[in-house]
Amino acid sequence: MGVINATPDSFSDGGTLYRRGRLDIELSLQRARKMVGEGAHILDVGGESTRPGAEPVALQQELDRVVPLIAAIVAELDVAVSVDTSSPEVMRESVAQGATIINDVRALGRPGALQAAAETPATVCLMHMQGAPDTMQQAPRYSDVVAEVAGFLQARADACVAAGISGQRIWVDPGFGFGKSLEHNLELLQGLPRLAELGYPLLVGLSRKSMIASLLGRELDERLPASLGLAVLAAERGARIIRTHDVRATADAVAMAAALAGLAENAVSEDR
Repeated sequence: MGVINATPDSFSDGGTLYRRGRLDIELSLQRARKMVGEGAHILDVGGESTRPGAEPVALQQELDRVVPLIAAIVAELDVAVSVDTSSPEVMRESVAQGATIINDVRALGRPGALQAAAETPATVCLMHMQGAPDTMQQAPRYSDVVAEVAGFLQARADACVAAGISGQRIWVDPGFGFGKSLEHNLELLQGLPRLAELGYPLLVGLSRKSMIASLLGRELDERLPASLGLAVLAAERGARIIRTHDVRATADAVAMAAALAGLAENAVSEDR
């Protein structure tokens, strides 16, 4: 899943698709074409930053950023499009323009979001976040972060099913960096197999995250090697969708890990 931030303030690449203070659709399409050429199966388009401390975006502003870009991508490229939003109106409009995945950091928790998603045929990705973007990194606490995240995701999946969203349309995301300390993030990475046991495709977003800076002291433009290592570790522990800013390098790294996993599975089958 390649990340396309249609925002001026996202933590990693905010503003890079802007010219003269406005989102440039052609520049954004160039980014989309490049990511598809590098191996992206999904493009995740977001119009509101969810970095720590981020301020909310007005609904019309989010619609103006996201909907025309999704329409342009769908019209030109053969790729699945995900909309990264928590707003019911943005969900509806984005799916109407061809988005097939709703990726919500608030797990359809905003008023009307669950109903809006249920009214569409889209797959939904439910993410765990403790708190809200503007406050989530202020001393997050857990007694057992893996168990609590798993319980939350199962509860939200159950709510989706009760609202009419089939289990086949549900993905889950533990929300690395969203209301978690470095220790919590590492415990979640180690505990991914427990989350995979929920039975839903597991999406992870570790690309360029601040946990890399906390451990290694790397600036944003120095975090690719660690991001690749984290992607491989996540895939080995059950992640099925890797959300990344660096598509080609991540696709290559995960493909090598998958080839080795396949070799090991074949060896086990032959032994049996």
